[in-house]
Amino acid sequence: MSAKPELTILLAAPRGFCAGVVRAIDIVEKALEHYGQPVYVRHEIVHNRYVVEDLKRKGAIFVEELDEIPDDHRPVIFSAHGVPKSVPAEATSRHMFYLDATCPLVSKVHMEAARHHEDGHEIVLIGHAGHPEVVGTMGQLPEGAITLVETVEDARRFMPRDAAKLAYITQTTLSVDDTSEIITVLLERFPAISAPHKEDICYATTNRQEVVREIAHHCEVMLVVGAPNSSNSQRLVEVALKSGARDAMLVQRASELDWSRIGRPERVGITAGASAPEILVEEVADAFRERFEVTTETVQTRTESVSFKLPRQLRQAAAE
Repeated sequence: MSAKPELTILLAAPRGFCAGVVRAIDIVEKALEHYGQPVYVRHEIVHNRYVVEDLKRKGAIFVEELDEIPDDHRPVIFSAHGVPKSVPAEATSRHMFYLDATCPLVSKVHMEAARHHEDGHEIVLIGHAGHPEVVGTMGQLPEGAITLVETVEDARRFMPRDAAKLAYITQTTLSVDDTSEIITVLLERFPAISAPHKEDICYATTNRQEVVREIAHHCEVMLVVGAPNSSNSQRLVEVALKSGARDAMLVQRASELDWSRIGRPERVGITAGASAPEILVEEVADAFRERFEVTTETVQTRTESVSFKLPRQLRQAAAE
């Protein structure tokens, strides 16, 4: 029997779950614990099929809209991506008990948007059309108050009502580099534009992109464990390719590994999007161990210690 080829896996750190995702999953699990089954969740709580299926097994029922919920007396949870203001308003009109799992860093963007609107500013939102976070943020204000800008070309074409009364905010899960290019264009065209007090792209997105930049140029292949509808995971693939990886691919789990495309590399990088659990990273690494003689090296660029409180209703229920 021939010996396995040697392979070094460069494991990115930090990777995987961020504090907002941990909080959102905890909210669903603790709601099931305190209020029993079923608990309804509007939209995927986070963009990861494994996580969603696990919560389904525990008694969560996922819906896209509140009108799919037959029982107004059961708890409903809003996803980590945030929701338009119309959603809690509808829940209140139906006297539903709801828990908001919106990531606090997304809520910060919502508050920024409201503040700019109150100050009479027209708002530019840098983000991706149709993403739940973007839908939720634009839904905080009346139609027309926020203009979505997706690309540098959009930024060049945008014509404000009054360049002196302009502000920008961003989706939290964007590519730091791409967003910087768009902001540069906006600043060149509209020097008076108001910026966020603190960058909107969240710490976890920034940190995961930073370590991929560090690893990618050392790798023939960079693997990102995450879901196709996860914005931050898709951005990690883009960052890896821009940073020198020969190839980069997104996989949800080991069964999706394309071995003919991977070939026989000497170095593979592995990271995970902010909504991908560590068990799936281990599964991918184990798949390589079956085919290669693997040496694993962890490349760490940051240490994360962020955590977010659960909603007051759950903290009170736990104390009772």
